[in-house]
Amino acid sequence: MTEPISPLPWRRAVVTGGAGFLGSHLCERLLSSGAEVDCVDNLLSGSRANVAHLEGLPGFRFVECDVSGPDCVRRLEGPYDLVLHFACPASPADYLRLPLETLDAGSLGTRSMLAVAERDGARFLLASTSEVYGDPLQHPQREDYWGNVNPVGPRSVYDEAKRFAEALVTAHVRARGADAGIVRLFNTYGPRMRAHDGRMVPTFVCQALAGEPLTVAGDGGQTRSLCYVDDTIDGVLLVAASHSVRPVNIGGSDEVTVRDIARRVVELTGSSSRIEFVDRPVDDPQRRRPDTALARELLGWAPKVPWEEGIKHTIAYFAATQPAPEPAPRL
Repeated sequence: MTEPISPLPWRRAVVTGGAGFLGSHLCERLLSSGAEVDCVDNLLSGSRANVAHLEGLPGFRFVECDVSGPDCVRRLEGPYDLVLHFACPASPADYLRLPLETLDAGSLGTRSMLAVAERDGARFLLASTSEVYGDPLQHPQREDYWGNVNPVGPRSVYDEAKRFAEALVTAHVRARGADAGIVRLFNTYGPRMRAHDGRMVPTFVCQALAGEPLTVAGDGGQTRSLCYVDDTIDGVLLVAASHSVRPVNIGGSDEVTVRDIARRVVELTGSSSRIEFVDRPVDDPQRRRPDTALARELLGWAPKVPWEEGIKHTIAYFAATQPAPEPAPRL
């Protein structure tokens, strides 16, 4: 088991996508450690409400700009010693709605933030994804697996944006000696996810709380490995502090079927919701579980929060923040 890095070794950090789910947790953790934080977001898929509790605190600055645009780098004056590039629509609902913006975040956005890191001599870390493995033919997925990705399928705007971003980071390491790393994240969940962003856990939880059917894709036999947000943030910061230039998987160790996750959400919410099976999305992976041996050996990292415990925390968050369902009309 890992312990959070304390104190964190950075004085000033920039977090792109900082008003998103993961970005806001990173901003909070860095700020609580004493680092100054510039939170950058264009609010296409993030929400300023996620960092409202940080605004006004010493050392925190919100910068509304698009990292893919020409002006954002000029507004990030620095100097920084850590650049965390997390800006990218990450849910299927978002990247299917914003395909070109997703590709820009992986290409132009990554290049811009690498330039900021190079300017300041900062450590750079790219948030990549298990989606680079596509619908994997290797199980579990190791970092040296090249993946099985459809380059022109509906998910390709996200998959290929991240694969290109990884290639760009690697090229900067080889050609310019950049201090840059890559973290591949698997199915992170927890507070501050959006209720209807199309990802499995918030969808199931909100459906159950509302008494609606839980929409399970296909027969629900496909598997996922969930990782609670606190564990993911620990892993991200450990990769950042390690100065590793190799991609590192960070994700949960318990592989569970989507059907079982849905059933457990119903039980934990005490809901009367039923399970409803719907068409499975194109290129939806059949199995997804990271091989995290490298994270254990290199960083001493392993997830600490069992997936069911994390689901309970997530249910509590949505129960407190979502409007109560309207009562059925009286006949």
